Amino acid sequence: MTIWRWADLIEHVPERARLTLGEGDTPLIRSKRIGRDSGLSNLYFKLESGNVTGSYKDRFAFGAISHMLAAGQSKCIATSSGNTGAALAAYCAAAGIQCRIALVEGTPPGKMSQMMAYGAKVARIRGFGTHAETTTDVFCRLKRLGQRSDSALQISAFVYSPLGMSGVKTLSFELAEQLSGEIDHVFCPAGGGGMCVAVARGLKLMFDRGRLAKLPAVECVQPEGNDTIAGPLRNGADKAVEVECTTKVSGLQVASVVDGHLAIEECRATGGSGHVVSDDFVWQIQKRLAREEGIFSEPAGAVALAGALTAAANGELKPDAVIVCCVTGTGFKDAIAVDRMNTNFECQMLDADAIDDW
Repeated sequence: MTIWRWADLIEHVPERARLTLGEGDTPLIRSKRIGRDSGLSNLYFKLESGNVTGSYKDRFAFGAISHMLAAGQSKCIATSSGNTGAALAAYCAAAGIQCRIALVEGTPPGKMSQMMAYGAKVARIRGFGTHAETTTDVFCRLKRLGQRSDSALQISAFVYSPLGMSGVKTLSFELAEQLSGEIDHVFCPAGGGGMCVAVARGLKLMFDRGRLAKLPAVECVQPEGNDTIAGPLRNGADKAVEVECTTKVSGLQVASVVDGHLAIEECRATGGSGHVVSDDFVWQIQKRLAREEGIFSEPAGAVALAGALTAAANGELKPDAVIVCCVTGTGFKDAIAVDRMNTNFECQMLDADAIDDW
């Protein structure tokens, strides 16, 4: 089965233009240690690192580039902090479409290298992703480029690219297959908020169709240095806010609102709330995922679990609640973060006769 088995539930693409690289159908793994040690007996991890380019953004790219093929467009104009760019570059390569990507200033080198390996033309933009005014200006300029007849702007946000973002709902469709009974909470990391919107809408569709026994609460988690959505959602506000971004969690550095207003609306409609976590706590959880669960995640992929553990410590989750944390990207995406995990470890050089005492 391919991801196109969900074709009737996402924005329509003619069969002739349906592109796939084998994305989707990612594993759902029950926690072996962290859940038990945290008093959560039904904690699960949705391993989106299993997608073809290593992140959930392939669910956006397969739809976005398929729509471009259907429209006969040959130039993809994009922006990214890393994972979106890698996904779009891969699918553009498969489709024979040119790909130009404006990157946030702090994009990790590993993610840039992956984009360039697929043949994309990339450039980092000073202040993009950290300063709200610059970020908004970049989006406006890219939007103008994407309005040319042979081009399309692809930003993983509903306010810019709703056709492609429709594909992200497939994550929720899979959860309904994998946990066909009740799901109580789904924790999602948020930069611009698009993932929260897509997951909430997908789960609502599954609930309305009787594929889920109840509507899960979609919980939005952000680093405290990029609290555009989670804090306002938690505090009862109707709108997201712009911030000066200070988080070092790559992939979640989105200082402007983007899909923030929609995320607050959609998460609140499911009964979900917002959760704010520190960068240091995210680093700790990234390490715990690797060493206690065998899950190699980039920092952004550990943010959902950081939020769930924070909520549990605050008494906000029932011990037997069915909880899914979305692990959104592989650890190979951010070599600097992996080096941080291994600060106190080293690889020794030994002679063969020293192995017996090793």
